[in-house]
Amino acid sequence: MSSSDRALVEAQLERPVRSEVDVVTRCHLGVPVVIRVPPLLDDGTPFPTRYWLTCPLATRRIGRIESVGGVAAMERHAAGDPEFGARLDQAHARYAAERDAALPAEADPRPGGGVGGARAGVKCLHAHYADTAAGNPNPVGEATAVWVEPLDCSVRCVVETEDGAERNPEWREPS
Repeated sequence: MSSSDRALVEAQLERPVRSEVDVVTRCHLGVPVVIRVPPLLDDGTPFPTRYWLTCPLATRRIGRIESVGGVAAMERHAAGDPEFGARLDQAHARYAAERDAALPAEADPRPGGGVGGARAGVKCLHAHYADTAAGNPNPVGEATAVWVEPLDCSVRCVVETEDGAERNPEWREPS
């Protein structure tokens, strides 16, 4: 990852990243939306979340969905719709397999679970949406995208500065 991308991601997250990450998806303004995180952080800590959402707009919109019961609604949908539930199980298995393939054989302890580290079901809509936005099939992420997109900001959420990057004071959530 370039130092410019790292600074942008850290400004979006409002904290330093804890390992080398890759930008997987960008918005129409060229700003990172999703990063891929290694299964072991720089200090050796196991990290089950492979795809991390960095976009403040998507994060804000998903937070509102979660605050009104979005996770529980997706859990009910997965339990009540066998096809949706089977696709969710497949997403967890694919996610875990991809993450585990990036682990050194001797890694101990190892991160576990599927999307966002969940063993099953839905733990976090942010993680499922990030998985979908990274180009992966994920029924929860796909359903969440309907409420979150378009990511149609007119100005960048973060801007580069002499010292790295910072949140853009001109950024506002589009109506």
